[in-house]
Formats: sequence, C-alpha cells, structure tokens
Amino acid sequence: MSLEFYMNQIGQQARAASRLLAKASTKQKNMALFAMADALESARPRLIAENAKDMDNGRDKGLDLALLDRLLLDDKRIDGMIEGLKQVASLPDPIGEISDMVYLPSGIQRGQMRVPLGVIGIIYESRPNVTIDAASLCLKSGNATILRGGSEAFYSNQAIAEAVTQGLVAAGLPEYAVQVVNTTDREAVGMLISMPEFVDVIVPRGGKGLIERISKDARVPVIKHLDGNCHVYIDDEADLEKAFAIAMNAKTRRYGVCNAMESLLVHEAAAESILPKLASALQAKGVVLVGCDQTRTILSTIDSATEEDWYTEYLAPKLSIKIVADMDEAIVHINKYGSHHTDAIVSQNYSKTRAFMTEVDSSSVMVNASTSFADGFEYGFGAEIGISTDKIHARGPVGLLGLTSQKYVVLGDGHTRDN
Repeated sequence: MSLEFYMNQIGQQARAASRLLAKASTKQKNMALFAMADALESARPRLIAENAKDMDNGRDKGLDLALLDRLLLDDKRIDGMIEGLKQVASLPDPIGEISDMVYLPSGIQRGQMRVPLGVIGIIYESRPNVTIDAASLCLKSGNATILRGGSEAFYSNQAIAEAVTQGLVAAGLPEYAVQVVNTTDREAVGMLISMPEFVDVIVPRGGKGLIERISKDARVPVIKHLDGNCHVYIDDEADLEKAFAIAMNAKTRRYGVCNAMESLLVHEAAAESILPKLASALQAKGVVLVGCDQTRTILSTIDSATEEDWYTEYLAPKLSIKIVADMDEAIVHINKYGSHHTDAIVSQNYSKTRAFMTEVDSSSVMVNASTSFADGFEYGFGAEIGISTDKIHARGPVGLLGLTSQKYVVLGDGHTRDN
C-alpha cells in the first residue's frame, strides 16, 4: 500500500466516522471514555514495556533530558491519563446546546447551536499522553481525529491507540473515530495538512520549527501556539515569601513544558531582598542564570543575558533575569519579548494586578499564582489539545468548546419573508 493511498484511506474513514460521531449521544460518548480508561488500566504493563522501547531509542539517539522527560510513561502518568478520561466524561457535553434564542420582529426565533468542527488532525512530538488527551476531547466534542505522533514515541502511541480502539468498539462507536497514523514517514505530515476534503482543522503540538512549518504549508485552518516564553514579574509590593515559592515552582516543577517560566522580571526595589535567596535556590537545582547588567551587580557570578535570551523558550534549566524600574516596564518587556502564552504578576496591590491583567497580551495571565497552572487539566477541562496563542476562535488551553463551532438555527411556523 502506498503512503498516499494509506493517508487518503485514513481521511475517508475519519470523514465517515465524523458524521456518525456528530449524532452520537452523550451517554454513548461517555461509555467509550470509561471503556478507554478500563482498557488503559488493563494494558498498563504493555504500555510501560512499549514506552521502554521508545525511551531506549531516545537515549540511543541522544535526546536531551527534557525530551526524555516528555517521552516517559510511568505509573503516575498512566494514572493521569486514566483520570483525564474520567474527567472529560464528567464534563457537560456542549454538542447540540442552543444559546441566545430570541424572537425577532418577523416572528421567527433565532439562536446558535454548538456543533463539532468535523475531522481534526493533530500533529505532536514526544509526549504519548497527548494521544489520550486528544482522543478524549475530540470524542466528547463529537469530532473524529487523526493523530500523528512523533517517531520517538511510536511504540507508546501504537499501544495507546489499541486501548482507544477497544473503548470505541465497546461503546458501539466507529473504530475509525480516532486513528493513530502507523508510519514514521515524515511525508505523512505533509499529506495530512493538505487534505481539506477530509480534514477540517489541524492542531500542531511541538517545537517552534514544526509549528511554523505546518502553519506555512497547511491547506486547512491551523490552531497553534508557537512557543511558551513565559514570565513572572515580582512587584515592589509583592509578598516575598509567595514570590519565592511561585518563581521556584514556575521554573523548576518541570523544565520541558510550555508553561515553565523562562524569564524573571523583578522590580528594582525588591531585587536585593529576593534575588540572592532565589538565585541560590535555583542554582542548587542546577538552573543556569543569565541577567541584565543591573541584575549582575547583585548576582555577580552569572553571565550577561543577550537580546536573544529575552526571546528564548529554553525548555531547559536556564533562566534569564531582568530588573525593571516599575510594572509598566515589565509589561512593555513581556509584550515585546513574550510569546503571548502565560505571564504572571506577584503583587499585593489590587490596582496593579488589575492593570497587569488588562495590559498583558497573553492567552493566560496569572495573579499571585505559578505559570504552571496554565493547563487544561488544572483549568477543569479534563485535558487539553494544546494552548493556543492565536486570537481567533480558540485562545489559551483548548478544551471542549475550542473544538466546536456554532451554527445559526431559525425556528418558524410557516413564516415567509415579505420583502
């Protein structure tokens, strides 16, 4: 079978499945999600064994520690996948919901009905748990999905796919409602993003290079985020104990995730009080620090930050630090160098925090909380497809509503238009 024939077959199967999913009941979709959770539990030893193959291959290929961390499937992460399925099952089903129904002068009623997007193609790297996140959210929102994971997670993704298919079949839903591409051939990606007759939306998750390429070459709409250059700003009116805990968590909870802090901004009046303690704790965890000239007058052993550093999503134990004169300078810096993903302020001043929320142009803005909370699971979405930094349709963690659209519905009783 040629790759072109295979990809077209997948597309045709997904389109046919999407029509059946669009009319599936909430009960049936939830039954499939719970059946998937049971199948994952039963397959736990196999999932770990298949993931071990991917981990061994990753080490042989020289993947760095951050990528290996993303790739790992252990009992805790499998528990998280199972819990995510159950959470999505517990969420209200948006499909078919009618809102804003009003009577118009002509006598008709006009409203909007929530509907699936159709077929969603998802291209992602490294993280096999994305397979479950994507499958569950697409299924609950009535969408068929085609998943193309990274070659480094091939064995893990195929094992997860088997559990997903078992769940679909157990609930009487089409087995092709969720399909995981079973080839590592990179040409499959180019074909997937060039099938508007079968695919309605593409969601890329991965490195900036992958997302830029897909955004440039895709022939179907793309929901994307390019990178996660996240900031924490510590104000002169911050509770410094809270600021210390937030900054440490935002940077060191996990390095290879898009919601990790990559730049720390500190008000000049608070810098000498917090930076030495914070730097010592970060360096004790192996974090490499670089800073502006003013920062280096306090932390004399660190290297200078370059212009490129301010723009960089490290996804690694490295952090750039800048001392600013006030909150306004911090906001200007974030809006210039940030990626519009997630940014936080630590301050006890209500007026400042309100201004920060209003003026920072990001998909999530945190007040006195770690950037690590920018996550679909933490937002109560059960899971997420990704974190969109777009401004049209979906922004921030993309859950069920982000995978739907609305169509107008009109109710009449023999009404005709006179003019």
